[in-house]
Amino acid sequence: MRLPHPAAIAGIFALSLGIPSVSAMQAPVAAPVASPYSYADIADLATAAPIALHARIYKSTALKTAQAPGVAAGRARFYVEADVVSLIRGKGPLAARISYLVDLPLDAKGKPPKLKKKQPVLLFARPVAGATAGSSNTGSVQLIAPDAQLPWDPATEAQLRAVLTELVKPGAAPAITGIANGFHVPGTLPGEGETQLFLNTSTGEPVSLTILTAADGSRRWAAAFGEIVDGSAAVPQRDTLAWYRLACGLPRQLPLGKLAGTAPEDRRKAASDYGIVLGALGDCTRTRKPPVS
Repeated sequence: MRLPHPAAIAGIFALSLGIPSVSAMQAPVAAPVASPYSYADIADLATAAPIALHARIYKSTALKTAQAPGVAAGRARFYVEADVVSLIRGKGPLAARISYLVDLPLDAKGKPPKLKKKQPVLLFARPVAGATAGSSNTGSVQLIAPDAQLPWDPATEAQLRAVLTELVKPGAAPAITGIANGFHVPGTLPGEGETQLFLNTSTGEPVSLTILTAADGSRRWAAAFGEIVDGSAAVPQRDTLAWYRLACGLPRQLPLGKLAGTAPEDRRKAASDYGIVLGALGDCTRTRKPPVS
């Protein structure tokens, strides 16, 4: 009689004890690798760049000091040629191989870093003035910042695409440029009150904040992006475009001069309410360190 293979016997024994056999066990799933950049890092670049692309370095040349006027201390300027892998955002003509200038930090020994051939990068750029279809200018782009070349990785590209998807949605949250005006009014019961603040935006689209205080002292707030001031609107979730616009665009203190006609005590309450909003939003965390001229 032919006996079963030992591995099969072990599997039958394990099943009889209610233990899954080795073949039934699944290997642990590795946690996805997060981008080394914060949401604000990517949003800063994505909202300013008409072109965003994934490329691979073809060749690079470190420029001499005389060829790199205005380069920041501790940086080196490179002339780079790169092959376009994918255009993530952009309109108009673009060559398969492009060139650009980028400033990169010196290494620990004070020497320029080495850019390897086929090294993948993310570029945030604008077209060179005068580029037209069939023009040689389509092979050149200008980075929107001297350091607007990031190392490419799947997580950072995914984060970039998420930001860009939000940017093109109808009614996307506009950039906040300041506080336009506002007021605070007491409620009908002692301790109740409401603060409304109206914000300036880069597009002129209305954005407002409403903070409601209950008689027991509890407070809730909402941000409205649009004409309707809705105190029950949802609070923006962290690492979304609406959160970024508020957390990174609101001033750190409420300019009380914008609350014209509001009594001093009510201004103080409005400032306290504003602090609740800033605290709930949290810090606009940035890990990218742009060069300082």
